[in-house]
Amino acid sequence: MFHGSLLVVDDDRPLLDSMADYLRSLGHRTETADSCRDAMTRMKDYPFDIVICDINLPDQDGFALLEWAKQQVPETQVILLTGFGTIESAVDAIRLGAFDYLTKPMIEDELNLAIERALGQRQIVAENKTLKQQLNQRFGMANIVGHDYRMLRMFDLIESVADTRTTVLVLGESGTGKTLTARAIHQLSNRREKPFVEVACGALPDSLLESELFGHVAGAFTGAVTDKQGKFLQANGGTIFLDEIGTASPSLQVKLLRVLQDREFEPVGGNKTHKVDVRMILATNVDLEEEVRKGTFRQDLYYRVNVVTLTQPPLRERMSDIPLLAQHYLQDFLKQTQKKVTGFSESAMELLQRYRWPGNVRELVNVVERAVVLTKNTVIQPNDLPEAVRHEDLTVDLHHGRLGGPGNNLKAALANPEKQLILDALETHQWNRQDTATALGINRTTLYKKMKKYGISFEKQLMS
Repeated sequence: MFHGSLLVVDDDRPLLDSMADYLRSLGHRTETADSCRDAMTRMKDYPFDIVICDINLPDQDGFALLEWAKQQVPETQVILLTGFGTIESAVDAIRLGAFDYLTKPMIEDELNLAIERALGQRQIVAENKTLKQQLNQRFGMANIVGHDYRMLRMFDLIESVADTRTTVLVLGESGTGKTLTARAIHQLSNRREKPFVEVACGALPDSLLESELFGHVAGAFTGAVTDKQGKFLQANGGTIFLDEIGTASPSLQVKLLRVLQDREFEPVGGNKTHKVDVRMILATNVDLEEEVRKGTFRQDLYYRVNVVTLTQPPLRERMSDIPLLAQHYLQDFLKQTQKKVTGFSESAMELLQRYRWPGNVRELVNVVERAVVLTKNTVIQPNDLPEAVRHEDLTVDLHHGRLGGPGNNLKAALANPEKQLILDALETHQWNRQDTATALGINRTTLYKKMKKYGISFEKQLMS
């Protein structure tokens, strides 16, 4: 049985005291009021779960209190009582928002049941509210981390298009966080209460993918023993996210074009047309313009999906975000593991910022998780990082000739990534020295010295 905080409102003092005593005996925190004005004063001072109110009061009636409560304390449930109930007044009470309508003389079990139901509904509402907050924390904008100017520009675009029906194309390398972006768009939209359905187009063969998206009827193909509802119908009213759209076959592209244009389709093997209200977000890590030129992607479909384009920059192009990202994911894994790790050592962070991150943010998440699990220190050290992160800056630079051949010594091998890191940070912050120094975790004097050491200047970059 749920216990709650109750306010009983009635001008019949003996009945009021009797009801209050009974409700207290059930374990409820119970207060009383004998007028509408007195009840409003108490409801302003304390957030009651339920108000049990007689309709006939000396100053105003219970309907006035109900209307006031719906505006001022909408989470409080109101149960109305009357000595001469009619069907019409009961209908009015429910229409105005009363949780229940009881007639006197009351049966104790009837009142008790109404209170239990009201408290149960409040708990469901509170749980839903908590779940929505968790969804916003997990899938909202706060989960996309970055202060690089390209990320800030992307955030602005997400907020601009989120609450529209416009089709969005998300571009970016594998691991840059395209799914997070799609979910953030959905969470910010007016469709957030409806389904978000994700389909990895590259993970299924063409025959299965069409059935997955549009459903099928029994007998459509071998093994189709029953009708199946597709992802588009599951997403009706919400958002469907099609990842790796560049892998779609020509026949699937034709069907997608029709859904984009007319919001209708037929299931595989069927002739019944389904209409859907879905917002489409698509993602790809291939150059669709090049695929159009090659003839592997329909030009008319490309124009349909390329209404608003969001480009997720690879991690190597926003190195100044790495400290922010690493600390963000560190906090996530600390909650899961309960380990006492305070952060990264300066040398470990320097290695993270030198690494080129071919796997992008997804790889960084894995590296941080591995470090948290393996470290025996309170601060993550270089030895807690994978060997690839600790040594990639030397091997890549030497093998790819960025240092001018294998004859370079260790000092030169270490200097080149640092110079490139400074250049990347300066570009990211439009050559604002103070912002760049802050992002790199050094003071402005140190930045000037390093720029002088490597011959970095805005004028030279313009001429190069």
